[in-house]
Amino acid sequence: MNNNYINIYNILINYTRNKKLYTSLNREDNFSDRLTLFLLHFAFFLKNFKNTENKQILQEIYDFNFRQLELSIREIGYGDQSINKKMKVYINLFHSMINEIHFWDDLKKDEKNQKLSIFLEDFNKIEELVDYFEDFKLNLTKKNLNYLLKGVIND
Repeated sequence: MNNNYINIYNILINYTRNKKLYTSLNREDNFSDRLTLFLLHFAFFLKNFKNTENKQILQEIYDFNFRQLELSIREIGYGDQSINKKMKVYINLFHSMINEIHFWDDLKKDEKNQKLSIFLEDFNKIEELVDYFEDFKLNLTKKNLNYLLKGVIND
């Protein structure tokens, strides 16, 4: 396992910890909510940096992040069988996110609202989250993958 990717994981976790993301949730956030937002951040990250020259690095980042998620689930106290089932669910959820945001730039605002609503059904004010992810995506386009690998973020 390459620990060079811990910076990417930590950056995505820090974005996910943004309390503003949870203001439209009418209950206390839980692990599932945080994981869903983490996976959305990660999906936009991969979409932004996807190209032929980054293919190997992005695959390694993907593998590393899902190993880290598995470790987090183990820390919560799930058994081996539960972890395998949960990881399969989370990986499928992530891939459906990738599919839904694939043509994100071509979508109208209401279509983007619908796409995020699929994954964030307990959140009100989806429009604010769409704006947030638009800004997040824009910020990613201004960054270099190598800087992120080194843990450099300057928001």
